[in-house]
Amino acid sequence: MTDTDQFIAEATALLGERGFTQDAEIIEPWLTDWRGRFTGRAMGLASPSSTEEVAEFVKLCARHGVPIVPQGGNSGMSGGATPDTSGHAVILSLRRMDEVRHLDVEALQVTCEAGVILQTLHEAAERERLRFPLTLGGKGSATIGGLVSTNAGGTQVLRHGTMRAQVLGLEAVLADGSVLDTLTPLKKDNRGFDLKQLLIGSEGTIGIVTAATLRLLPEIGGRRVIWAGLPSLQHARKLLLHFEAEAGDALEGFEVVPAHSLAAVLDHMPDARAPLNDTHLWNALIELVAPGGQADTLGELAEDILGSALEKELLEDAVIAANETQADAFWQLRDSIAPAERAIGPAMQHDISVPVAKMPDFVEKASPQVEAKFPGTRAVAFGHLGDGNVHFHVLAPEGAVRGEWERSEGKLISSYVHDLVTEWGGSISAEHGIGQIKRDELGRLGNLTAVAVMQAVKTALDPQGILNPGKLVPLAKEARVP
Repeated sequence: MTDTDQFIAEATALLGERGFTQDAEIIEPWLTDWRGRFTGRAMGLASPSSTEEVAEFVKLCARHGVPIVPQGGNSGMSGGATPDTSGHAVILSLRRMDEVRHLDVEALQVTCEAGVILQTLHEAAERERLRFPLTLGGKGSATIGGLVSTNAGGTQVLRHGTMRAQVLGLEAVLADGSVLDTLTPLKKDNRGFDLKQLLIGSEGTIGIVTAATLRLLPEIGGRRVIWAGLPSLQHARKLLLHFEAEAGDALEGFEVVPAHSLAAVLDHMPDARAPLNDTHLWNALIELVAPGGQADTLGELAEDILGSALEKELLEDAVIAANETQADAFWQLRDSIAPAERAIGPAMQHDISVPVAKMPDFVEKASPQVEAKFPGTRAVAFGHLGDGNVHFHVLAPEGAVRGEWERSEGKLISSYVHDLVTEWGGSISAEHGIGQIKRDELGRLGNLTAVAVMQAVKTALDPQGILNPGKLVPLAKEARVP
């Protein structure tokens, strides 16, 4: 037997025919990232059903020097779960590990495996009159392991923080097949490094998350969802500050949607309706929530805040969702921006952040700069204004060929946008991770010391370089002068 044949035989014996396959038709859907930017090849697809099987499989890969590409729902935005084109790597799917191991109602905690889908976790919590305070448009496919590995954000970060803030404990398999178990949460634990925090956001490059203990919250007693029309992003920022001052902890989300994005969604979804009669340059989607005992006063609070906002001329028009169906419809408009844009044509998507107070100025100045430098393009920003994170997308000129444009002018556009973001003291990745799409840019623009520390950690924990190679961590280069 060749080394490859020996590995395949041992992998099949370990995981069984259901747990390891080379069937091209089964593997093919998992070889391309969600955005369609990267398509790779794989020696096989491993689908272990337990942490023990993951550990033994990683040991097998380490003995044979086989690279491993961990994958959850394959819904990432940065190509972080796609293998390269060599065909030497195996995809390690965590989707069969989908058990909610334990939900503690009194402690407000849940322990679940990496393959649990976010929406499934939401439903499990709701059955106990609890909730998991992180959601996003891809909740029907995103997995807990993927959300932890990329430190995902979503639309509730304003109040509850990113995935990092939700994780109380982790279980992960390291590059040598050993299992790190920190699942039991402790309010105080001062035994050195917080290793779970090191793994969160590491994109499977130093360990494979197999389970997580997460915090839960009591269910909300009620909510009010507001759609407001605004004349500018500066007004949106002032409206955000107004809501923060008047609503306090009741403010759960504050998203901004430009007129172009709303029009794209309405074209993409023929049955959708614009919340307001008139067109506004900018829109704000605002959600207020309250516990059970305060739910009755929430409607009055929303009306009072909107009334004072109108008096201060912070908005042009607004509507409060009349019921839950309409509230969900408002949020669907926001969650459908990405697929609506993709239907229009090619675009370069930038998941960026700058200091919160500077975001309106950044968008207003950077957008015309990009459009002037690259004629025919259209810069569109939308998203989480309250977090200082917007999705800054640059749409291709009419007639651009998908694939070709991204590889040519698109790359130049992204480099230019990242330069602008760095000049403003921001980050080239706010919530989608680095993956392979931004790895070289992180090496070009990242803090030299921070990049060197990441490289050292990667080398120490994965000396063979078998865990998700080519992702997140820039290649080590000769020393550079700052």
